[in-house]
Parts: sequence; C-alpha cells; structure tokens
Amino acid sequence: MLQANRGTVKPSANFSASADAEVLHKAMKGLGTDEDAILQLVTARSNAQRQEIKASFKTLYGKDLIDDLKGELGGKFETLIVALMTPPITYDVTSLRNAIKGAGTDEKVLVEILASRTSQQVKQIVAAYKQEYDDDLEKDITGDTSGHFQRLLVILLQANRQTGIQAESIESDTQALFKAGEQKFGTDEQSFVTILGNRSAEHLRKVFDAYMKLSGYEIEESIKRETSGNLKDLLLAVVKCARSVPAYFAETLYYAMKGAGTDDSTLIRVMVTRSEVDLLDIRAQFRRLFACSLHSMIKGDAGGDYRKALLALCGGDDA
Repeated sequence: MLQANRGTVKPSANFSASADAEVLHKAMKGLGTDEDAILQLVTARSNAQRQEIKASFKTLYGKDLIDDLKGELGGKFETLIVALMTPPITYDVTSLRNAIKGAGTDEKVLVEILASRTSQQVKQIVAAYKQEYDDDLEKDITGDTSGHFQRLLVILLQANRQTGIQAESIESDTQALFKAGEQKFGTDEQSFVTILGNRSAEHLRKVFDAYMKLSGYEIEESIKRETSGNLKDLLLAVVKCARSVPAYFAETLYYAMKGAGTDDSTLIRVMVTRSEVDLLDIRAQFRRLFACSLHSMIKGDAGGDYRKALLALCGGDDA
C-alpha cells in the first residue's frame, strides 16, 4: 500500500550529488565550519539524495562524509545531522539496538518504533537487524523484557497484523476486551495483548467505538485504570496509532518538549523519521490538540543551529 507522501521534506528538483558533496566539503574545509550551509543543504534533500551525496563525497575526496561531519559538528546538532544522513531502516535498527544494548533498556524507543511502523517496515527492520548485528531482534528484546509487555512486543515483531475489517468479530472482540478489563476483578491482559496486537487499525477503530457504547469508557481510560508501567505505555501507543499515527506523534513531540527539560533524543527521532512520511499531518494534529503550533514550540524550546535545522524540517508555522 503506497502512502501519499505527507512529509515536509521533498526531493530536490535539480539535484547534483557531486555539486552538493562539494558544498559540504567547502563548508568543512579550513578553519571553522559553515554550519548554516550544512543544515540548509541537508534538510532540503530527501534521504535517498543524501545517500547519493555520501557516495559522491567518498568518490571525490576519499573520505567518509559521516566521519567528517562528526569531526566538525558537535552536540545535538551533530546528532540531528547524522540521523538525517542515515537510511531510514538503518536508523530504526540502530535506535532499537541502542535501546536494548545501552545501560538499562530504553523501553520508550521499543514502544514508539514497534507500535507505529507498518508491518512491512517491521519485517524490513527485523531482516536489517539480523544483517547488521548477526543477532535476532526478537531474542534480544525478549532477553530484556518480561510479562505481557514482552508478549505484545513479540506479537508486533511478527508483523502479521490482519488487514481490513472482520465485521463478524467486532462484537466478540469488544466483549472480550470488556470482560478482560472493566468487568472482572483483576485484568486479563492476554485478551488486550492478542486483540490489540493482531487486528487491523480500521477494525480496531470499530471495536473502540463499540467498546465506548458498551462500557461508557474510551478504551484508553480502561487501559490507564487496568494496567501500569511499560505494558500500559505500549497498549496506549498501539491504541493511539490505530486511531491516528500523526496524532500519536503530535502528542509524542508535545510531551518531549513540555515542561522543564527537553527529551531531545525523542524530538530528534520523531522529526527525522517522520520528515518524509507524515510530518505535515503531524503538524495539523499538533495544532488541533494543543494551544500552539509545532513550529512555535520548537522555536521556544531549542536553540542555535539545532533549532534552525529542526525548524527547517518542520517546514512551516501553523499559527
């Protein structure tokens, strides 16, 4: 299923990989670095074009562009530019690897990536992970997680979500969720995990409507009441993505910036991974859900070249 590109970043029309490689080389040559030239160029090219620039840079100068960028840039700005230069599947694979292999597991990254990617993307991620690290992603994740949280992650890794609406099972799914949660003492997490992990987004939206009629609660309210910790976070992410992936990411971005301190790794990850997918829709949802635009929130939250690059990715202000 080909999605229309609702990204803010589009391929550059009169593109020349060698001319771009030259601009980047010049920006890093000699004393001082022209960060502005780097960010203007990188944010105005598609990921596929950036890969061509990387190849051209090596052909022209016998050096690795990423190594040069890392040598010249620093901090969050460097992290952002290097992320933009990485192919999307590789970036997801690296993010998952770091989430698992770092000190302690970063469950937030596992939740965000596995709840929001399409089945086809998950299959590519699993294959690329194997190729890159000669490890089994499922094994690495199960070695680091437990309980129903682990079970739902494993279901999502199978990437066998149904397609379309199973009209005959809307009623039984709704009943199963109701019985598993609101109706009994203690929660039967397995029903939530199986149904939310396997049904299509369209089907789940029908089930959520029926659940509301039956119980008087939104499914999210029941999940918050009935479950906790990582499982709660993952169930909520799956529900939100079934309702609207752009709304899920709008919320993710908002909470990454809200309050004291910014979760920069989440901010970078979402802005980079959605820039060619649905960032226009995320911006629209952001404006609808919160009292400000994504642009204005980034502007108030980040600084320097890092802010400039994020705003270039954001594309416009929905004031």
